[in-house]
Amino acid sequence: MLISDIKRVVEQVSKDKGIDSGVLIKTLEEALTSAARKILGRDADIEVQYNEEAGEIEVFQFKEVVEDVENPELEITVEEGRKLDPDCEIGDSLGLKVDTANFGRIAAQSAKQVIIQKMKDAERDAVYKSFIDRKGEIINGIVQRIDRGNIIVNLGHTEGILSVRDQIPKESYRRGDRIRALIKDVLADSRGPQIILTRASSDFLISLFKTEVPEIMEGVVTIEGAAREPGARSKIAVSSTDSDIDPVGACVGMKGSRVQNVVQELKGEKIDIIPWHIDAAKFICNALAPAEISKVIIDEDNHSMEVIVHDDYLSVAIGKRGQNVRLASALTGWQLDVINEESYSSTVKAGYNELLSLPGVTMAIADALHEKGYFTAKDVAEASAEELGLVRGIGKAKAQPIIDAAKDYVPGSAASVEDEETDSADVDADVNPDSGDAPQTGDSPDDTDE
Repeated sequence: MLISDIKRVVEQVSKDKGIDSGVLIKTLEEALTSAARKILGRDADIEVQYNEEAGEIEVFQFKEVVEDVENPELEITVEEGRKLDPDCEIGDSLGLKVDTANFGRIAAQSAKQVIIQKMKDAERDAVYKSFIDRKGEIINGIVQRIDRGNIIVNLGHTEGILSVRDQIPKESYRRGDRIRALIKDVLADSRGPQIILTRASSDFLISLFKTEVPEIMEGVVTIEGAAREPGARSKIAVSSTDSDIDPVGACVGMKGSRVQNVVQELKGEKIDIIPWHIDAAKFICNALAPAEISKVIIDEDNHSMEVIVHDDYLSVAIGKRGQNVRLASALTGWQLDVINEESYSSTVKAGYNELLSLPGVTMAIADALHEKGYFTAKDVAEASAEELGLVRGIGKAKAQPIIDAAKDYVPGSAASVEDEETDSADVDADVNPDSGDAPQTGDSPDDTDE
């Protein structure tokens, strides 16, 4: 099997398939080695080399020069050896060039199959290597077909898949449409690399802004986070390393041109661009805009915040079907509970009355407890005597009695549970006394009929 101009074929295939020429040559060498062994024997010492100058692959069979040949596949007599090399001696190894034209149809077919398989493997490896480092990159393609809702996208040398869950709701495409998507993942598969695409992730939104806003690519403006409900609404938080550059203005662009390009690509999805702030409470106030925030109560232990808004802004802060507060929570990473001032006032008033009901707690002490973050009897019950003793007007002597009173007041606290258990134990002792005088059932021996 002789290919007269291997070099030209290798260069053409390498260009068309994107496969390294060295990989192709190695594939051809392995294929011819396999074909040669079918003709020359499995034990034959065969070497296949690519001759770049001649533009062909040469096959050599090496045999050892011996006096008496026992294995013709590996040995040659001195007489025959000297016909090839007059200076050869016993023990020398001679390389005989094999005419590949004599391999025959079966060997040639075998070589062809090896070449085809190796080419497919090499092509798969080349595609995988070319895409594995492009994760997170936006790519353009053409819709090739739609399979059970999944869009198969032609990416040139390979195909990508845009699953139903990675599509923007209510988007529709037809065969031949151009489409932009983010490379979400690249999976190695026996059938070829699987290029997973997405248009529904927050990363796609971030990448679109990177392509539209030069300040982001330059590192002057930073995207701190993004939250998204595809096809409906998104929030993106930005900051600037240069005090002279407004990060929100940079993302909006002249007359809104930059953000409108992103909105257009996302088929009209609403985008809120939020100025990021290092202070979590201020950041959350920005994220819930345009609602006016009256107060924010932070619970560090549970990583949650209670956000109090003006009565008129409650619906704005929560948003349609809770969308605004849900996106703000996802963007900031805090669990948010939004309530209006009226509800908050009634809650605060009820808690304040609880404090006043505790023995030894005056209005002045209740105000001092409020200042330290103790808003209800439950808050006091969970405090330690040392912590409560630091509150103005209480001191160490009064702290523990107030805590005990709070535990008695709060249902389910440790003290009240102990009391309930004690009461229950007393009742059990009365009903089931552990003594020999307990009432018994059944007939006594004296009542037995004789």
